[in-house]
Amino acid sequence: MPRERLLTVAEVADHMRVSSMTVYRLIKAGSLKAVRVGKNYRIRTSDLDAYLRSSSVDSHDAERA
Repeated sequence: MPRERLLTVAEVADHMRVSSMTVYRLIKAGSLKAVRVGKNYRIRTSDLDAYLRSSSVDSHDAERA
């Protein structure tokens, strides 16, 4: 059974093109699920995908902003 890849905060930040602090804020707010490994966080690829899906905006919503 293949294991799911765990990403570091830096990898997630790079993927999303945001700062590491933004990723930590998302984790602390409960918006992005993470696993604690020692003093560090790891994010499952499926949890990142779920966050991005839930945060996506369709063109209709973008026109209202």
